[in-house]
Amino acid sequence: MAAPPPRAGAAGAALGQQYPGRRAFVTGGGSGLGYAFAAELARAQWTLGLLDRDPQRLAQAAADLRALGARAVETCLADVTDETGFTRAVETFALQAGGLDLMINNAGVAVAGSMDATPLADWHWALDINVIGVVTGCRAALATMRPQGTGLILNVASAAGFASGPKMGAYNASKAAVIALTETLVQEFELEGSRLRATVAMPGFFPTRLLDEARAPDDAMRAARKLMHGSSYTAERAAFAILSACAAGRVHVVVPKQYVQLWRLKRFFPTWFLRWLPKQRGRAQ
Repeated sequence: MAAPPPRAGAAGAALGQQYPGRRAFVTGGGSGLGYAFAAELARAQWTLGLLDRDPQRLAQAAADLRALGARAVETCLADVTDETGFTRAVETFALQAGGLDLMINNAGVAVAGSMDATPLADWHWALDINVIGVVTGCRAALATMRPQGTGLILNVASAAGFASGPKMGAYNASKAAVIALTETLVQEFELEGSRLRATVAMPGFFPTRLLDEARAPDDAMRAARKLMHGSSYTAERAAFAILSACAAGRVHVVVPKQYVQLWRLKRFFPTWFLRWLPKQRGRAQ
């Protein structure tokens, strides 16, 4: 396990004050950012449900999270593209835990390549996991949260969803969709006068397992690895910052801090940004 951030567990505790049931379900919870979310919550004694496709990582994560202080850890070996299995896993966890306070749709994959060179199969793969998987998670969570009248959905997008660089069309589009889906949820809750909440996290590059199964040309993989492994930021710090922002009631969360500047530049100078960003990608290669 990586070294925890300062005041580890404080973000989970702050969120736990708003949701005293402290029941969370995390997709892609066996490693990377998903595990970091679960670890932050475990230190604050949350009850956790983890979904992952890797049985060994899932079993190890569950053991580690119990040691960190989780009240209980339930695991499900499944894929977010399995609508029936995924939905049943969330329903079963909520039933066993007596409810669901926090749904973290974290599982995702990476695809790179130019628009015409990326196979349609890769587009379907990315959109099925990164978009439809999130939709399925939201719908499964809402089946429990709506009757409760309270709960938080945290969807993990990417800085690529707004800083949409060249030769990453499938990935960019999928993450932009997650941002739009979350903003739609926020507005639906507002119209309903609901106490339900939604937050979208838009992290930049830092070391995770995202590239392990990525589908991309060699040059794109080299650039992505350079950005990822050149960052001193960690998944643990990202999870702490994102959950702290959730506790503060924020809708949009961009981490690490240097990506906030990209977020602002895109919003205020969109045309200039589209000319500037490809040059930065060239420097990364």
